[in-house]
Amino acid sequence: MYAIISTGGKQERVEEGSVVTVELLGTSDGAEVNFTPVLVVDGDRVLSKPADLAGTSVTAVVVGEAKGPKIIGFKYKSKANQRKRWGHRQHYSVIKVTSISA
Repeated sequence: MYAIISTGGKQERVEEGSVVTVELLGTSDGAEVNFTPVLVVDGDRVLSKPADLAGTSVTAVVVGEAKGPKIIGFKYKSKANQRKRWGHRQHYSVIKVTSISA
């Protein structure tokens, strides 16, 4: 059994016991989080319509936080002595899926 959840504008495929990094949730470590799935596949049964997904949920526990790769940006204008360098590193929440209820 697996499900596809939507969080942070992105979709992730999850199974019970899987550890996934998602956009920062703003909750503390050990907090329980519920997601509404977009799709649930249970063997040969596929739930994808909103009426079928009304009673389903995916429960996960926040394990911690992680950082993504460093992104470096650079702007340069020739003959004007303009140089601008900046960096960005995205923060993520690490979750562990505990149950998928269909």
